Amino acid sequence: MAQRNEQATGWIGWIYFASMMMLIIGGLQIISGLLGIFRHGFFVVGTHGLVVWNYTAWGWIELIIGILLIIIGLSVISGSTWARVLASIIVVINAIGNLAFLPAYPIWSIIALIIDGFVLYALTVHGREVREDY
Repeated sequence: MAQRNEQATGWIGWIYFASMMMLIIGGLQIISGLLGIFRHGFFVVGTHGLVVWNYTAWGWIELIIGILLIIIGLSVISGSTWARVLASIIVVINAIGNLAFLPAYPIWSIIALIIDGFVLYALTVHGREVREDY
């Protein structure tokens, strides 16, 4: 059996950054989801409207995405491949959701999109450096 000569480098910090950002964004998504479920008048929208059809349904979607981000964010640190793949998919879905909320909260949506981009970069480029054998 061949041995690997790969060692973790300083770029491994990107994965820890991605994991921490997934935990923070997941927590904020949970709060936003709960606001959508319980406080229907919280989201103020201009005359152009919002892509959301039902605030309660959107609140449940954000709540589920937030919970998934936290669970998968914790799993990414372990170095499992399934966690990185699933995290990439959930982060892309989260980015699409932030695009939908751009008319309501433009500054927050742009910041969240930038963070989603950094997390996706970390997961896809530097994800292999974290493995279960380290």
